[in-house]
Parts: sequence; structure tokens; C-alpha cells
Amino acid sequence: MNEENTRRFMSQEARKGNGASVGIPPRLMKFPLPEGKTKYPFYNGNPTCNALFAVFSAIFPPGERFFVESARRFRDQISDPRLKAQVSGFIGQEAIHGRENERLNEWFAANGFDIAMADRMIRFSLGLLERLSPQQQLACTSYMEHFTAHLAEQWLTNTEFRDSSDADMLQLWSWHAVEELEHKSVVFDVHEQVSATAYRERLLAMAYVAVLLLPSVLFSWAWITARQGELFNVRAHRQAARALFGRKGFLSGVLVHVPAFAARRFHPSQQRTEALEQQWRSRLFGEHGDLNGFFTNRAAVEQAMPAA
Repeated sequence: MNEENTRRFMSQEARKGNGASVGIPPRLMKFPLPEGKTKYPFYNGNPTCNALFAVFSAIFPPGERFFVESARRFRDQISDPRLKAQVSGFIGQEAIHGRENERLNEWFAANGFDIAMADRMIRFSLGLLERLSPQQQLACTSYMEHFTAHLAEQWLTNTEFRDSSDADMLQLWSWHAVEELEHKSVVFDVHEQVSATAYRERLLAMAYVAVLLLPSVLFSWAWITARQGELFNVRAHRQAARALFGRKGFLSGVLVHVPAFAARRFHPSQQRTEALEQQWRSRLFGEHGDLNGFFTNRAAVEQAMPAA
């Protein structure tokens, strides 16, 4: 993958805004860096939880470029004009996500989080996935989009996470979450259309991601925790285990949905988030939306969006 060419292509798609007409608008956002904020803005300053969110942020820029390239290869094979427009919207949204998370990663790095190591680990794992066939890479992207969509739902609905985290820091994550839900079905639909062995590739994707990507995520989480001097903070780890993996934990609410991807009749639209998306679009981008001050192409998006 030529990173510079991918960046240029993603930026062009974001400026086109083609996906707005099918409900997947690239919203050009420009969030201010969270100057003066505590270095641990999530979960009441729990360092273990904050290390995980730093890893999430580190994953997004290279991960989203991988996602875009996996879908881009098949765009000319798509006959449905609506799906083509959705792919354009997906690419545009991912482009802006990557840009804003790169800026957030600068903040994490400035606050002592070893984002560089996490970035190297994730790039290494994605490089291994790039050795797979194009169809299999697309299936892996579809699986990771399934995971990310449920992660996004947690960002918007997990009360403990939202109530215990810095309100300004949540702005970027809330915007990102809404758009992940808006485009959650796109890559899956492309894969179903272009592959004759889509179900087999979906099952293999779950194994490939677990073996090739998950170890880098876990290592990066442990590494950042250690570099923060918190590796032996047993109290923090216990609190994080409850918050993340407890009965109503943040990651528990994601992991319970992972096996659904293996069902033969699975489709991302089975995650019914239409009302949630509309609620948050109104809250963030409506007439008095919380994020309108950062939303630089709001008028163009509103004009092109389909009626609710």
C-alpha cells in the first residue's frame, strides 16, 4: 500500500462529498486539540482504561487506510450506483477520521503515551493482512467494521463511560461513532457482491484478525501501560476490569456481538441503530448542534442529505 497515494485519494473523496445523498456524508471537522486537559480524560482518570483508548486512537489512522484500500480495489466492479455512492461516502468519512485521530495522537504522545510503538505494531499486523488475497482483505475489513460499529454504539450509549469522561474529549469520539454507524454495512455489501466465496472468507477473517492483529493490540495496551509506570497498579487494573469487562462493561457490550458475524444470514443492518443515529445527528449537527462550531461543510451536507 502506497500510503501517500492512499492519503491523497481519501482526501479527494472527502472533498467530493458524494456519499451525502445516500446518508453517508463526509463531514469536514476540525477539532481543537484538548490543551490543558488531564492526561487521563476517560473513566475518572483510570490509567489502564486510558491506555486502551490511546491504543484505539493509534489504530484508526493506519487501520482506516487499510479499510479504504481494501474497498477501493473493487469499486469498479460495483454495478449498483447507490452502493458506489455509499463506498465514496465511506472513504470520505474514513479520511476525516484518520486525519482527526492523527491530531489526537499528537496530544496523546505529548502527554507521555507511547503512540509510536502502538503505530509500529499495528502497521506490522496490517502488513501481514495485506499479504492475503484482495477478497480476504475485504472480508477482514468487513469483520473489523462489525467490531467498530458495536464499539461506536458503546461510545454513544455506555453511561459509565460517558459520565466518567471529559466532555470535550468525548466530542471527537461521538462524531466518529455516529459516522461508523452510518457506514457500518458498506464494506459488507461490497464483499457480498464481489466474492463468490464470501461466507468462507468471513469465517477466515475472524481467525486472521484474531491471530494477526489482536496480539499487537494487546501488546500495545500493555506497553503503553508500562511506559506510563502503571503496569503494577493492581487497583487501577481491577477497576478497569470491572469497567471494561464487567456485566455491563464497555468491552463486554462489544464482545457479546462478535460471534454474530459467523452466522450465515448475518448482515450489519441487524444492529438496529437508526434511531440512535438520528438522535445523535440532531444533538451534534442539528440547528443548535454541539459540534457545529467544528463542522466546516455543514451547509453542503444538509443540502445533499436525504430527508429523514
